[in-house]
Amino acid sequence: MATTRREGGLNLHKFAFWMVLIVTGSSVSSAYGQTGQVIVGAAISLKEAFNEIGASYQRQTGTEVTFSFGASGELEKQIEAGAPIDVFASAAEKEMDDLQRKNLIVQSTRADFVRNTLVLVVPADSKLGIHSFSDLEKPAVTKISIGDPNTVPAGQYAQELLRNTQLWPRLESHLIVAENVRQVLDYVSREEVDAGIVYATDVPIAHGKVSIAARAPDNNYGPILYPVAVIKGSRNEKAARGFVDLVLSPKGVEILKKHGFEPVNEK
Repeated sequence: MATTRREGGLNLHKFAFWMVLIVTGSSVSSAYGQTGQVIVGAAISLKEAFNEIGASYQRQTGTEVTFSFGASGELEKQIEAGAPIDVFASAAEKEMDDLQRKNLIVQSTRADFVRNTLVLVVPADSKLGIHSFSDLEKPAVTKISIGDPNTVPAGQYAQELLRNTQLWPRLESHLIVAENVRQVLDYVSREEVDAGIVYATDVPIAHGKVSIAARAPDNNYGPILYPVAVIKGSRNEKAARGFVDLVLSPKGVEILKKHGFEPVNEK
């Protein structure tokens, strides 16, 4: 079997617990001891939308919202390791299902809140003539980036798509796996790869440095549903529930739609 390549980035699994502390800027004692704070572990594709929702929640309640953004699979491992996270928002059902089986979430708070779609992106000035997923088989295309299917939902969906279209065996040796979907976008933006598979909501973050070559047919992967839930044992469960309520509220949905996410019930 061909081996996919991994380039760049920190191995988040090895430093999972410390990652939370670095990103949140808190020690365990201060995170737990500080009243009026909610720590949210969220898929990195939610970064811009959740930052806006968090600011709104803080204005409304006075409760500080601190985020740890990353690959959903890595965040799951951090929660399992006891990281001080109050709310988890995943880019796939799998990671939330795993936590639910281990009785680590408050099941009554779990809800799917948005969906997303996959797109194939290329550098904005690409001359390779990539206009479809089948064009990835062109001899000139030598580097294609996807998220690591072991931990990154976008990578899992990309793998599913490529397998269902029979492209995986022919492209696997050209794959550069990334630690999260934003790293894929970064590789394409910097022209370090010829193409990448990301969420449609990620494209605006590249500020014109990438273009969409093709949209993935819905029937070849997914659906991409994002669940959210309060983590069992949260030291600030009331505030954590309040944050989840805001995400699910009309205001939260409006913010998420502004950032390109689709309501769960639209398809």
